[in-house]
Amino acid sequence: QLQLVESGGGLVQPGGSLRLSCAASGFTLDKYSIGWFRQAPGKEREGVSCISMSGGSTDYADSVKVRFTASRDNAKNTVYLQMNSLKPDDTAIYYCAAGWNCYGSTLSGVGYWGQGTQVTVSS
Repeated sequence: QLQLVESGGGLVQPGGSLRLSCAASGFTLDKYSIGWFRQAPGKEREGVSCISMSGGSTDYADSVKVRFTASRDNAKNTVYLQMNSLKPDDTAIYYCAAGWNCYGSTLSGVGYWGQGTQVTVSS
């Protein structure tokens, strides 16, 4: 079965950190650019970050620049999103997706979506 599985979400206090993981099964991630998206209640889904196939290029939404860092370990078939200095506005379901090309912080040609992981930032 071809799928992406996110993990690492949870409840964290403002200013805290989380690291999300996106692991692939049934296919290899090194042939895809990977995007991280999030959707908060009542809001549209937004692209948070995109990382190129090699990991040599990353881009971020303005709202998360400096605080979030995307990385990938193709040997482990896993992509990560390190989230620091979290704010209540970062509360959302976070999804990873595999696609062709990054355009800024979003991704084109998405072929696979993960099921999402909840991130809640609250005191």
